[in-house]
Amino acid sequence: MFPQIDVQRMPRHIAIIMDGNRRWAKARFLPRVEGHRRGVKAVRRTLEACIDFKVSALTLYTFSSENWNRAEEEVSSLMDLLAYHLRSEMAELVQQGVRFRALGRVDQLPGKIRELVRELENLTRDNSTIAFNLALNYGGRQELVDACRGVALEAREGRLDPAAITEADFARHLTTVGLPDPDLLIRTGGEQRVSNFLLWQCAYTELVFLPVFWPDFERKHLVEAIETFARRDRRFGGGSGER
Repeated sequence: MFPQIDVQRMPRHIAIIMDGNRRWAKARFLPRVEGHRRGVKAVRRTLEACIDFKVSALTLYTFSSENWNRAEEEVSSLMDLLAYHLRSEMAELVQQGVRFRALGRVDQLPGKIRELVRELENLTRDNSTIAFNLALNYGGRQELVDACRGVALEAREGRLDPAAITEADFARHLTTVGLPDPDLLIRTGGEQRVSNFLLWQCAYTELVFLPVFWPDFERKHLVEAIETFARRDRRFGGGSGER
């Protein structure tokens, strides 16, 4: 698919801020929920493309901790849509070898969502084709606070020396524990900000902003973002050409 790209320059972990569902619907004089429904189709296309491209992990910003501030009707529709697709996609995700994980304060989600999330995590825990992560009730600052609490608890209980805390000690308490940091972060919809998403993990992530609304996101847009990523010189604070 990418004959011109060295395999060493392919991203292992892609994170996506799926922006533009509501604006897509508004431009077509459709209800907001229709934009979210069409966005789900883009999720399926993107996951299948990442499997084809042998990407190791895909993380999607699905529902932020700030999204609870939206209209009650929209939030309810989003939860119903999420529950429906978690249930309906379960068998296919298992068959495809997808390992599913929810990132964020899942315990604060509605009961039916929590049950489906845990069921899908248990069913796919041994799969290895791709790690597929949905950030649900997730906020980057919230995650950092939770991690600080975890580190503080270890220190209080004498299991960790405060003077010897390392970045690895802190990362063990992040919701992404066990995952590599994203190599590439894509944001659709034309906005150019990270919106409280994976603040710790994206310290050296390459950012690509695309004007296309998420429901219109196709394989070709993913290819465009990956090719942009592959052309960049990732120095990680070192000299030119270092990876």
